[in-house]
Amino acid sequence: MTDTARLNASERFHLRKFIKELEQYRALHTEFVSVYIPSGYDLDKIINHLKQEQGTATNIKSAVTRKNVIDALERMIQRLKLFKRTPTNGLAVFSGNIAAREGKTDVRVWDVEPPVPIATRIYRCDKMFHLDILRDLCETKDFFGLVVMDARDAHIAVLKGKRIVPLTKIHSHVPGKFKAGGQSAVRFSHNRDLAIKDHMKKTAELMKEQFLKMDGLKGILVGGPGPIKYELVDSNFITGDVKKKIIAVKDLSYTEDVGLQELVDKSEDILAEEEIAEEKKVVGLFLEKLSRSPELVAYGEANVRKALSMGAVDILLVSESLDDKTIEELEDIASQFNSSVRIISVDTREGVQLRDIGKIGAILRFAV
Repeated sequence: MTDTARLNASERFHLRKFIKELEQYRALHTEFVSVYIPSGYDLDKIINHLKQEQGTATNIKSAVTRKNVIDALERMIQRLKLFKRTPTNGLAVFSGNIAAREGKTDVRVWDVEPPVPIATRIYRCDKMFHLDILRDLCETKDFFGLVVMDARDAHIAVLKGKRIVPLTKIHSHVPGKFKAGGQSAVRFSHNRDLAIKDHMKKTAELMKEQFLKMDGLKGILVGGPGPIKYELVDSNFITGDVKKKIIAVKDLSYTEDVGLQELVDKSEDILAEEEIAEEKKVVGLFLEKLSRSPELVAYGEANVRKALSMGAVDILLVSESLDDKTIEELEDIASQFNSSVRIISVDTREGVQLRDIGKIGAILRFAV
């Protein structure tokens, strides 16, 4: 997935729901048909290919399997004929007899235009629908590297979508700023400098080891209290391949997990195009209004449904932890009043707050 081809939370929710529906079906024999058509591909060529597969299917020994495969292909051909051309992002089509009992017939066909372009052409006939390409679209491919350090500790993680995923950490043996008894000030200072350089060297090695082996690294954010983070970035310990990936250095108050979150919060200028920044912004606005102008927000299912039915909702916020049926019901009501819908993850602190106050919130157009 490219930088510009990223699913938002709503697109991901609906695609995952589609996948979940098809995952539940299993054929008794090799008779489920899956077809992926790339963006810009000639539909007539696909239809002709499927007709050829119908001819090949007449050679299947089992009469039941033969009939099911031919019927699945026919239903798919008829569905494709409804399209004048391949949709902009391509098309995925699935067809098969989903009846659980031998001898029963319930041939169905599904199609979905992926929310981002697909470049793969596939024809498969199997006991299950091939959904890996759609599953792959749901996964966040690119990520940011995170490094939080001070003179004693370094924590390395990645920001993948909205999740901070810790990778590794090290603790140095840099002595404190005050010398132990019996040591000269010069000797103590020299030893401390050597220990700090060793700490920076180990941190640089970990950055190379952790980040450069991963595909999809968009940039590295470095932060921490004190000046050592700048010394690291300016040092020769970091290889050129790593150094060119560093896109921001931030002053922080903390290290460890709290520091990683602080680094993300203070890098919103860098992450402005990322989904995490948009999610934090809209939930932050909801929480701010809840504190300062509570009459302009609603939360909890009953209150939000009431506001929706009155056309009072400007932005509907629903937690992804809510059940699929309720999310779809609320989306349907929102669409009737041109209310925008944001599906919020539980991977951020703001998303957890929304979940904990009832999983549903709304920013209102007017007080109700």
